[in-house]
Amino acid sequence: MTNSKTELMTVGGGCFWCIEAVLNEVKGVQKVVSGYTGGTAPGRPTYREVCSGLTGHAEVVRVTFDPSVISYEDLLIIFMTSHDPTSLNRQGGDAGTQYRSVIYYHNQTQKEIAEAVAKEMAPYYENPIVTEISPLQTFYEAEDYHQDYYKNNQSAGYCSAVITPKLARLRKMHADKLKNVSA
Repeated sequence: MTNSKTELMTVGGGCFWCIEAVLNEVKGVQKVVSGYTGGTAPGRPTYREVCSGLTGHAEVVRVTFDPSVISYEDLLIIFMTSHDPTSLNRQGGDAGTQYRSVIYYHNQTQKEIAEAVAKEMAPYYENPIVTEISPLQTFYEAEDYHQDYYKNNQSAGYCSAVITPKLARLRKMHADKLKNVSA
């Protein structure tokens, strides 16, 4: 049995359905919750409000993980390679500040690791990394129908066109860090 200490990571890289599906496959990840943070509008935002781009919130996931199985650094590398960290406020067809590439750190150590990972990965990209690194504000859990979206809607058009290829890439790039590797 692994130690029961867990840590949290909060990141956004486009639609939270994509990042949630990717990180759910990683060894050591115990829970992934889709939600919103980083905005300035008062009160609990709704999906419709966040999608308007007027609240300032980003679609994010809060990840509970066991650091004795997977490090924060390794999770960030997987995150950074699962979306385009050089695309400002856009991932594929999803455009707006709510789809920004962002790492919300929970403490100073996470901030330092995030900055180091972004710097380490920069040479692998043709364009500059634009991933925002900011302190976590209030995290708001997204509506129930957003949770485990890919798991519950794999045959939906968006899932098969956008998420399934991301998962295939994940399995190719990070097979040694996944819970279940299928051929």
